Amino acid sequence: MIKDLGGTWNLRSTDVDAPATVPGCVHTDLLDAGLIPDPFLDDNELKVAWVGRTDWTYSRPISWDGPAHDRIDLVFDGLDTVARIEIDGRLVGETRNMHRSYRFDVTALLTAAPSPAAQPTVTPRPAAKSAATQPPTAHPDAALSPAAQPAAALPPAAQPAAAGNGCDRSGGERELSVHFTSAYTEAQRVESLVGPRPNAYPEPFQFIRKMACSFGWDWGPTLVTAGIWRPVRLEGWSTARLATVRPLATYDGDAGRLDLAAGIERTRDRVLRAQVLLDDREIAVLDVPAEVDGVQAEIDVPGVTPWNPTGYGEPALYMLTVILTDVDDGTELDRYQQLTGFRSVNIDCSQDEAGTRFVVQVNGAPVLVKGVNWIPDDIFPSRMTRARYERRLREAAAAGVNLIRVWGGGIYEDRDFYELCDRLGLMVWQDFLFACACYPEEEPIRSEVIAEARENVLRLSPHPSLITWNGNNENLWLRDAHGWAGDPGGDQSWGEAYYLVLLPGIVSEGDPSRPYQAGSPWSGSWEHEPNDPAHQTFHSWEVWNRQDYLHYRDSAPRFVAEFGWQGPPAWRTLRDAVSDEPMRPDSPGVLHHQKAEDGNGKLARGLAPHFPAPSTVEGWHYLTQLNQVRAVRTGIEHWRSHWPHTAGTIVWQLNDLWPVTSWAAIDGAGRYKPLYFALREMYADRALTIQPRDGGLVVAVLNDSPRPWTGLLQVNEAGIEVSAPPRSVALVPVPGGDLVVAEMDGVRALWFAGDVPAPSAGPVIPGQAGVTVRGGLTDPGLTVTAEVVPGGLDVHVHATGLARDVLLQPDRIHPEAVVDRGFTTLLPGESTVFAVRAPVELDPGSIKSPWALTDLWSALRHEEEKHEEQRHEERKHEAQQHDERRHD
Repeated sequence: MIKDLGGTWNLRSTDVDAPATVPGCVHTDLLDAGLIPDPFLDDNELKVAWVGRTDWTYSRPISWDGPAHDRIDLVFDGLDTVARIEIDGRLVGETRNMHRSYRFDVTALLTAAPSPAAQPTVTPRPAAKSAATQPPTAHPDAALSPAAQPAAALPPAAQPAAAGNGCDRSGGERELSVHFTSAYTEAQRVESLVGPRPNAYPEPFQFIRKMACSFGWDWGPTLVTAGIWRPVRLEGWSTARLATVRPLATYDGDAGRLDLAAGIERTRDRVLRAQVLLDDREIAVLDVPAEVDGVQAEIDVPGVTPWNPTGYGEPALYMLTVILTDVDDGTELDRYQQLTGFRSVNIDCSQDEAGTRFVVQVNGAPVLVKGVNWIPDDIFPSRMTRARYERRLREAAAAGVNLIRVWGGGIYEDRDFYELCDRLGLMVWQDFLFACACYPEEEPIRSEVIAEARENVLRLSPHPSLITWNGNNENLWLRDAHGWAGDPGGDQSWGEAYYLVLLPGIVSEGDPSRPYQAGSPWSGSWEHEPNDPAHQTFHSWEVWNRQDYLHYRDSAPRFVAEFGWQGPPAWRTLRDAVSDEPMRPDSPGVLHHQKAEDGNGKLARGLAPHFPAPSTVEGWHYLTQLNQVRAVRTGIEHWRSHWPHTAGTIVWQLNDLWPVTSWAAIDGAGRYKPLYFALREMYADRALTIQPRDGGLVVAVLNDSPRPWTGLLQVNEAGIEVSAPPRSVALVPVPGGDLVVAEMDGVRALWFAGDVPAPSAGPVIPGQAGVTVRGGLTDPGLTVTAEVVPGGLDVHVHATGLARDVLLQPDRIHPEAVVDRGFTTLLPGESTVFAVRAPVELDPGSIKSPWALTDLWSALRHEEEKHEEQRHEERKHEAQQHDERRHD
């Protein structure tokens, strides 16, 4: 029996007593109670900083009034982070890891008659044969009941023991309390024990096993949470239960194989039987003798359809069921159910003349990775729902994405995330949770890392979408690149043994079906600098930080695991979050929602070679969003044209967790930035791009489809017969010109010679008067009409001249409106239709709202006019000051 303990709790601190909701966290509870302002607005983040430095207590009454069971367990799927659990003031257990689950035997505490003077006896329980040593106060069992989260984690190690078995009555109502110590207090305690360590941000996140980015990042706020962030329940069980089930499903090209291992926890020594079914078809029956605590079998499964990533076949899934019964009386004791799929995965890291490959292979086929980096979708992850995961992941798939990298400064996501990736055919690259810091390898961190890694390897291994484990984000690289070895604590342990010894060992033992790489970036060994573009994975940040985006074309790395360019969020998202009047790119609220070091300065320097400095926040918003699209397009299309030498890109980043200027394609309110629509074009199975190559131009015919792409490539006035084999790139030399138009089967690529700054042009200084856009533009002569249709508006746009980068911003029409495309260029005489949809009726006149629809020429003209107005006002003011000085 399962009794859910979610719902209404009480939240207390020294000065607060308020209702709370579980699952949840302190910030959301205080916000719901009206006790703090919304931390997403203006600089409220600073006003609520005290919350993360305060100790908190969650409490509620509990009782067990279910049927008779040998054991009653209190199970927490997630506690954030440092907690002491008590029932009627008596210690149940303690926790120090947000990324683990915990199970406590509370039979005696819930069934015995109240006795205030009694104290619980804490006796270590013998570990199951496959268990690793764990801290004595917690059982790292992840998900333990068939009705809650079937993917169990580790067998029990040591936990409070029951004072007798055979629960057959309620001991009355008890008070369950969970006391949370501030994460800062714990991190500082650990730092005092192990000594300081360098990191990339001035917060102590590497000293506590908690979502690192809650301490702030270069795209996120500092909102250090606490709370019962995942479900909590009471579980009653008897005789035995399935403590762990680890199904590794593989495919060899002809048949499937299931490597099944199950750990069993018992209260009685009975002969058991495990029946294994696949889609209700029995594939094995395994007998478990008394006193044996586990069973393992390798099961051949002929006739299965393999799981494939999107674009490579069907992501076939099967429901695996394991039923545990008592052989003597046939009683069903426990049941495990989990969708899984059969496939083989490998990463080709072999050497070639150019360096070291990094080619993902699924079922023996090399896969061009078209990826995005994923950060937690909310700074308060307890607010995530299956529906929200599904929306975001379907958006990724619709943009042509085939791989999601779960970044190492966040969390191991909820089961729903991975199951949805399974269903959508989205490959998952899973980081272990280490990012941008030197991590101590001593206790008390080391044992937490071991337990956390083992639990999550076991929890996530059934998912066919998971294709690789990655040891860390940038730690191997930054220690050298940032000179951390010479900083205070830099000569101490820093995590190297985790990434090169401990974690690969855990993966090899718990999930040998998948490859492991030590980190990202990583060149395969210390023989090469970790971020060497010629070897394995590469993070391309030099361009964003210091160069024009055209420098993406300077190299062809083997695999680009991170790169990106910033752009502001949708206008309504920015306007809702920032109340500055007037709002400017450098007004206080806008800058508070820009977390990158010198972020706005880099945006300005990135614009300078291509556009005059904007004079208004509206022009800044349009041009920086356009520059984000152009920058990312330059990188992806250049690197994609080098397939298979460059075997993939993972854009930083898909999503945001609050309203901010960042690298994301979908902003913190869930609105699409123009980059989202551009990704859909760049990651299409069939695409064209015009690239400078060997002193001339080539059209790269990009064919990531399973069929040849054969047809007439029309380049300006010339027609060229082209055939690109499946999963290949065909390069077609073409003559240059001011404007080159390449089209094939309705797919188009454009090349504007004026977009490439001449070598002698020199830098363009932000704010310099008289600068014009490279190549020049003329009035496109746009005609715009809005037609009311079911669900919204169809906006018809016709251009008599060249209309570059026409953009319709739906949130300027209505906050809930969406549109079907981003920046669109029309050649003279062309027309297009923007489909605007909303849950309310839209006024066709709203399309005339300022900046609702604009193009590059109109935007630049507006900025020039505003610039002249500003210059006129400045001259007028200078003249007034001159007159005043003369009269004096």
